[in-house]
Order: sequence, then structure tokens, then C-alpha cells
Amino acid sequence: MIAQQHRVSSYVLSSSSSSSSRRKNNGRSFSSSSFFLKRRTTPPTRKVTTRAEAEGESSSKRKTTGATRTVVVTSGKGGVGKTTSSANLGMSMARLGYSVALVDADIGLRNLDLLLGLENRVVYTAMEVLEGECRLEQALIRDKRWRNLALLPISKNRQRYNVTRDNMNTVLDLLKKSDFDFIFIDCPAGIDLGFINAISNAEEAIVVTTPEITAIRDADRVAGLLEANGILDVRLLVNRVRADMIKNNDMMSVKDVQEMLGVPLLGAIPEDTEVIVSTNRGEPLVLKKKLTLAGIAYENAARRIVGKQDFLIDLEQPRKGVFQNIKEFFTGEDYE
Repeated sequence: MIAQQHRVSSYVLSSSSSSSSRRKNNGRSFSSSSFFLKRRTTPPTRKVTTRAEAEGESSSKRKTTGATRTVVVTSGKGGVGKTTSSANLGMSMARLGYSVALVDADIGLRNLDLLLGLENRVVYTAMEVLEGECRLEQALIRDKRWRNLALLPISKNRQRYNVTRDNMNTVLDLLKKSDFDFIFIDCPAGIDLGFINAISNAEEAIVVTTPEITAIRDADRVAGLLEANGILDVRLLVNRVRADMIKNNDMMSVKDVQEMLGVPLLGAIPEDTEVIVSTNRGEPLVLKKKLTLAGIAYENAARRIVGKQDFLIDLEQPRKGVFQNIKEFFTGEDYE
């Protein structure tokens, strides 16, 4: 156990030094005054790696051979909507016709089953599979609404396991042999052993953050750790964006956040009160009959994951009402 902690600490220290040097080279500062009093005038020096550049020939091989794509959804800071994003992106991919496995890698504090409404169907977990008490198919919980979506919890809430990197790699290898098109790993918060285990077998990463300086600093640290682990296909998902606060200069815009982190943008999700309602009902936003703006944004982000071109929702300006649009139509002016 002491040797294991020593390995984690040495890994984090080596990654922190590379992350700090990268921030120094980019000229980034995480003080609140630099965020809100002035906008960036020069782009960051960190190379923005696109999907084609990061994957190269391996991307085309996956498309032709049908190999499984393993994507870790991480953030560093807790409470930014990482689990909500995993549930909605996974459900959107299933609705597009892909076979998706969602892995809840949060040991002892799983929540992904609640967001999908599958909490009462958890009988076996990945730990029982590793211990030989059940088969993988018995631990996989198939969604009744979309049978091509499956959930695999790593452990039960009241049980704590000493999950190693080899355990995680074994579970993911078994899932890849089950012919899933996508494996989404819901990574635990923080950058400790749980984070390192979750990213160990991932090929791509989605960094979820909010337009807050604390979340952005943690996201930058996570991006450095992902690069140190050889995961170069990293994309950014900015959550809980409020256009009215951006207009009043009380919140950073999506463009500001992307320039601060230097990570390609996957999507921007607006603040939506329906998230709480959908969570309590165990029904992801993308399953609502009348999609909200956040649900549309999640579906567009899922389409971009598979390479389809979709327009990003403009969240720089508040949405206008019907009467305001009618007034602007007849007057030809843009009222605020």
C-alpha cells in the first residue's frame, strides 16, 4: 500500500512540473482579475490537437475495422456536471445507433445509475466479475428504453475495493471483446489513484468544466495529466453556461474558456433547470419529448464525437422572446 501511494505521488509530481511549465510557456494566469478585467489578445502557445492529428492513421483503422473507442469523461473538480454529461452523451450515442457501455469508475460513490434510472437493477458489479462470481453479461445492466446502452458499475456504494490499474484494464479489455462501439468512463473527481486508474486504458478524453476560475484551473491540471499519460485526443465540454451573465461580463464566454485551456471545443451546454428534474426522474435530458436547449447541445456534441458536423449553439447572447423577435422584424433594429 505504501509503495502504491509512492507511485501515485511520484506520478502527480512529475505531471505537475510539466503542467506548470506549460502554463508558464502559454503565459496563462488564474487570477480572477485577469479573467474579468481584460480579454486575451494573443492565442495560447499550446498546440490545439484536432482529432485527425491526434489519432492519425489509427482513426481510419477504427472506422474500417470497427474497433471500440474508449473515452474517459473527467474534470478534476467535482460538481461540474461530469456524470450528467456522461449519461446524456452515452444515451445520445445509443439513439444514434451505436452500441455504448457506460462505466461508473467512482469507487464507493457511484451516481450514474441514478441518472439513468437503473439503481434498482444493480445486482453485480465489475468487482464480482473480476472475482469470478459472475459473468460480464450478468453485471452489465441493459437500458430498457435503448437496449444498445449498458451500464457497468465498478463497485457497490457501501463497498470499498482496492481497485488497481490492472483491474481496470482487465474490465475494459472484457468490454472491448463484447463488441461495443463506444466505452464512456465516468471518472471520479480529483487526480488521485481513482483518476489514474480511470484514464489508464483510455484513448480519448472529454474534459468537462464550467466558466469558473476554480474549475478552469483544475481542468488545466487534468489536461496536463492526460497529456503526460499519452492521451492526446482531448476535447473540451463547457457546462452551465449563462448567456445573460456573459453579456453583463459577469461570466467568461465559451471562447475565453477554450483559449485559456487551449483544448479543442466539443460543445457548450447552457444552464438548465430541467437537469434537476431529469436527474430526480432517472431520465436523461435527451430523452424528453420536447428537448430543451441543453438537451439539443448534448445531442449535437454526440454527433461531433462520431465525426458529424453540427453547428455550435450560440450562447454568447441571451435568447429572445417571441414579441422581441416580432418587434425587431418590423422595426429592423436589434433591441437589447
